[in-house]
Amino acid sequence: MAHEPLVTVETADFSVTHVLALDDDADTVEDVDAVIRARNGIGWTATCMTPRKIAEVMDDRATTGECADGLYLRIPDLVIVREGGLDAMTRALVDLFAKYGMDTDVLPRFDDEEDEDR
Repeated sequence: MAHEPLVTVETADFSVTHVLALDDDADTVEDVDAVIRARNGIGWTATCMTPRKIAEVMDDRATTGECADGLYLRIPDLVIVREGGLDAMTRALVDLFAKYGMDTDVLPRFDDEEDEDR
């Protein structure tokens, strides 16, 4: 499926850029990395995954030997969504920031200004 690999969605408080793989369908994708950027430039990262995809990754790691043979999965910026698709993932992020506010550390945070100073 030919599509743009970066899909940016504007919300009232932030933009979210979803990073799609070449074979991902925006309506059904179950595992997406995202960059959330507030209007003031502060940003966060998120990995949105469905429970089905989490089980698939853990089962795969059981065969590869990673993560103690699939015993665990650690993703620091994980947001678990019940259903796939960019719409559901964006709605989850909108709700997350509505609950915790735009000055939150609920997800790993970055600030472009701090990065430029390094």
